[in-house]
Amino acid sequence: MKEMSSTMLSGQQSQKHYGITSAISLAPPREIDHHYTKKLCDAMQPFGVFEDEEELNHRLAVLGKLNNFVKEWIAEISELKNLPPSAISCVGGKIFTFGSYRLGVHTKGADIDALCVAPRHVERTDFFQSFFEKLKQHEEIKDLRAVEDAFVPVIKFKFDGIEIDLLFARLALPSIPDNLDLRGDSILKNLDIRCIRSLNGCRVTDEILYLVPNKENFRLTLRAIKLWAKRRGIYSNMLGFLGGVSWAMLVARTCQLYPNAVAATLVHKFFLVFSKWEWPNPVLLKQPEDSNLNLPVWDPRVNPSDRYHLMPIITPAYPQQNSTYNVSTSTRTIMSEEFKYGLSVTDEILQGKAEWSKLFEPPHFFQKYKHYIVLAASASTEENHLEWIGLVESKIRVLVGNLERNEYITLAHVNPQSFPGSKENRNENDFVSMWFIGIIFKKMENAESVNIDLTYDIQSFTDTVYRQANNINMLKNGMKIEATHVKKKQLNLYLPPELVQKKKRSIADLNRSSNGGSSKRISLDSSHLDSSRDTDTGTPFSSPPCKQSKPASDTEDSVGSPKKLFVEDSPATSAAPEAQEQGTSITVAGSPSVKAKPPSPPAVSAVLAGDVKPNAASSPKEEPNGLDDSINGAPAKRPHSPVEEEMAKRHKDAEVVSNDDSAFKEPYPPSDCSARADGATIVSLSEPKAKPIPTIDTSRTQRLPSMELPDASSPLPASNSCRVVKNSIKLALNRHK
Repeated sequence: MKEMSSTMLSGQQSQKHYGITSAISLAPPREIDHHYTKKLCDAMQPFGVFEDEEELNHRLAVLGKLNNFVKEWIAEISELKNLPPSAISCVGGKIFTFGSYRLGVHTKGADIDALCVAPRHVERTDFFQSFFEKLKQHEEIKDLRAVEDAFVPVIKFKFDGIEIDLLFARLALPSIPDNLDLRGDSILKNLDIRCIRSLNGCRVTDEILYLVPNKENFRLTLRAIKLWAKRRGIYSNMLGFLGGVSWAMLVARTCQLYPNAVAATLVHKFFLVFSKWEWPNPVLLKQPEDSNLNLPVWDPRVNPSDRYHLMPIITPAYPQQNSTYNVSTSTRTIMSEEFKYGLSVTDEILQGKAEWSKLFEPPHFFQKYKHYIVLAASASTEENHLEWIGLVESKIRVLVGNLERNEYITLAHVNPQSFPGSKENRNENDFVSMWFIGIIFKKMENAESVNIDLTYDIQSFTDTVYRQANNINMLKNGMKIEATHVKKKQLNLYLPPELVQKKKRSIADLNRSSNGGSSKRISLDSSHLDSSRDTDTGTPFSSPPCKQSKPASDTEDSVGSPKKLFVEDSPATSAAPEAQEQGTSITVAGSPSVKAKPPSPPAVSAVLAGDVKPNAASSPKEEPNGLDDSINGAPAKRPHSPVEEEMAKRHKDAEVVSNDDSAFKEPYPPSDCSARADGATIVSLSEPKAKPIPTIDTSRTQRLPSMELPDASSPLPASNSCRVVKNSIKLALNRHK
């Protein structure tokens, strides 16, 4: 009887499951599974995903110093606030880590996400003033900067060579003991929203580790999936893909479903599960609990906006949130394809037909599409440039959402890696970063050509960027956004040959581009849930010198000059002789007269809402912001540009685009036109007088509270302080007969 009861007990223990369902398989690993896992570790080794013992000890020493530093500062603040000596001696204070370091999956040279927890008498202003000043005095601390206006306020610095992002949370406790556990919901009582956001990263990370059956198997699997996601260009919460915490939750769910499996098996099962997942069914690590603290949580039964999230992955700690609210129809499509591709590759690997290195091969992004939009952000100083690209990058998903809602665009695929602008493509003193968006046009039949209007799509994106830059007092002279349409054959004007040609890169190049980039950017609205915040910035390349090319016919075998999508405030120069080519035709409606420029390298981009700010008339109805991201609602395609309702409607019978994205060709232009030296024809329908652009007002009168970053309801800069030019952008796409 005793033997039977012990057997039943062991049977019950073996049936224990993690997560909201029982396991799919409880099978123990086989010998060959351990063999494949060892080979997986060997394949990841060249990418620098494992840190050696010396580096690990160095991180521990730095965190220990920082922890003591925080305790000293809190004791000093307590003394200044006249706390009794008995209270000062035990007031405490502590540094908690979260993100990739806390999960145990950080790579060589990665930063550390940390949280400073202080007692109730220490204010947030103390952290950003007296603690900031104390850090300044420390000789081992370099590159110190505070981002007090971020969605989650942060101090960034390098401590003895290690990058640290330090958040702050003030708890409603008289002292902070060393054994404090942040997982309990009661610590959230009576806290302001910024402290709750700051605590969320630690609470989510700790909960994930608690909910996986085997931490070591989880960590090794997550290292492999994160490396795969970075190599395949789908690791970026900011741009609408998944960030570190989202990938961690998907891997954790896989571990729950296969609790006894080792890493090689778990990687394969990861692709099996999520290639067949029926989105938008949410991924949950545990049943959501209500702690009756009246905090907003993800719940589509209560919140209508939550029903429109396309790929919900729900954080396990209260208040539960969707960590993937930035995902759009395009990014979900791209990730779903990658899951299926990953499954096919791992099938081959486990059948002995391929090596693990195949899983980490990068996609051929620059060979995949026939049409691209090049988005360039430039500024006149390096400091301004770093700020500017951080803001522009955080809003690129708005442009992607605008493009994919265009009735003629099937998919807009942004490459998360940015590239520096070459000297040939920019002013000598400008600092430039470029992003590339691959475009697939909709296949339509029974028509010869169609005009594609991108005016509203691009103008509303610039409105969003300038609105936020103005509200946080960032906008400075010289900050510009530029957009250019290029074909695949023209990419060599912007990128080095090794990226444009189908060619495998060396291990050194693979290693550089997989380590999260050389520096971190300040994202003003990046999600507090994306605790790793390690969007790859890629390895800087110097573009090769480009020779000026003559206008060529727009065929797949020719390389014409890039066509400018948006022309604004170009200085009038002498007109060039009229010329036409079979390329992109851009109609500029309601813009100042644009005369042809003298010959210049064809790689120069057209200024897209350059030094001027947009007006309210063209602003989007709703800017993606938090859980109310309008992109994720998968709205109906926009039939035409709202800003051109007064213009003649396009012919119904011309609404056709070829799937092969054959060629952009000129529509018949009005008689009042001037030909550009680079071959693109600029058509001016009206010629209002150009007015000088006044200096941008940098006063802080329109600044919003840090917890209320600007959205579409925020005012645009006053029209009397900055002139706005509205342009029409039309592309004519013809079918090959």
